[in-house]
Amino acid sequence: MQFYSTNNNKLRVPFKEAVFNSLPADNGLYMPEAVPVLDTYFIQNLHRYSLQEIAFTVAKALIADDIPEADLRRIVEDAIDFNAPVRPLDSGLAVLELFHGPSLAFKDFGARFMSRIMAHLSTEDSRVLDVLVATSGDTGGAVALGFLGVPGTRVTILYPKGKVSPIQELQLTTNGQNIRAIEIDGTFDDCQALVKKAFNDQELQSVFRLTSANSINIARLIPQTFYYFHAYAQLLAQGIRDVVFSVPSGNFGNIGAGLLAFKMGLPVRRFVAATNANDTVPRFLDSGRYEPRPSVQTLANAMDVGNPSNWVRIMDLFGHDLVALQRAVSSFTFTDADTRDGIQALYDRYGYIACPHTAIAWLAAEAYRKQQNGSVATVFLSTAHPCKFPEVFPKEIAAQIAIPSQVTMLQGRKKEVVDLGKEYEGFKNYLLSTF
Repeated sequence: MQFYSTNNNKLRVPFKEAVFNSLPADNGLYMPEAVPVLDTYFIQNLHRYSLQEIAFTVAKALIADDIPEADLRRIVEDAIDFNAPVRPLDSGLAVLELFHGPSLAFKDFGARFMSRIMAHLSTEDSRVLDVLVATSGDTGGAVALGFLGVPGTRVTILYPKGKVSPIQELQLTTNGQNIRAIEIDGTFDDCQALVKKAFNDQELQSVFRLTSANSINIARLIPQTFYYFHAYAQLLAQGIRDVVFSVPSGNFGNIGAGLLAFKMGLPVRRFVAATNANDTVPRFLDSGRYEPRPSVQTLANAMDVGNPSNWVRIMDLFGHDLVALQRAVSSFTFTDADTRDGIQALYDRYGYIACPHTAIAWLAAEAYRKQQNGSVATVFLSTAHPCKFPEVFPKEIAAQIAIPSQVTMLQGRKKEVVDLGKEYEGFKNYLLSTF
């Protein structure tokens, strides 16, 4: 399979180059030259397949012959070794829990798959692979655990100062080995801009073998399609064929993967993009004008993105046809006050404890259900374990949160972090002087 840049359809590269270069020279994002439509029998019988079998079939369709089947199957089985259950809450509402992996966030799907893909593709190159990643919360922890101890790799994580939760920060800064963290005095958008500039810096490219672990990397996007197919498989087993997915959306990689699955033949009625105060996309869907703004800090920090990178992929999937996009995607935006109310309402109504991002996805699901009079099964995505955000919960709810062993193991570990400003030259000089 060849992959092209969203800025230049004629710029084509093989899968390996798309994975390691991450960002095309023209600053677009890589997409498959043709979106494969999966076999109808496979789609109609998804409930007969395991998550790993589904993941292999989907990955094989997108990667084609770039990785031998036996190796790809091994990669999938090693990376996706945890479940993603759909948990019913009432007759027309369910939650897809994506926090059962090592870092307790949906990013484990992308980070673990990508790290193993990179390790496989690196066997013939003796140079160290330098992975740069910007995070607004959960990406960094998932990438850190995905690459921890992987031979021939070195990971540098940039995160915005004071804008991640204490547990998220421990996941970023206490790993050691081949993982290091940089605290940037700025926003997530500033962190992301530094990473993008580094990829387009010829001097750095001549010194280092750089790649990205953000959702801009196609190897992160592909595995995020897996859980949409698997969720639909679980619904099919219950006789449900008509579904809407409500997705908490920040950098829009998560919902972008869902829309890619849709284009591959997954019969989804509609997607709902749930956002916090960073409402660039809802405003665009209403007005047709794409007007990014500086990101605003909220309780749902992983969604604090003012200019979502993956939006160009979504527009590309729909041929930049706004009307076609509006037929497939609805969007709602919510304040921090709404988010707190949503957390409380979910607990009061269902006894379900949701992280802020998940609560926003539920609020959007409810808003959509109200528009449709609850006539279609709606699944909202739970993207992180609530234990990562203890400060947002009332005491009554916080006391009910079970703390997983992955978190208790972090307590007492020494934090190792470098403080930098948001200026590119300072970041570049740090890389050159410390590598």
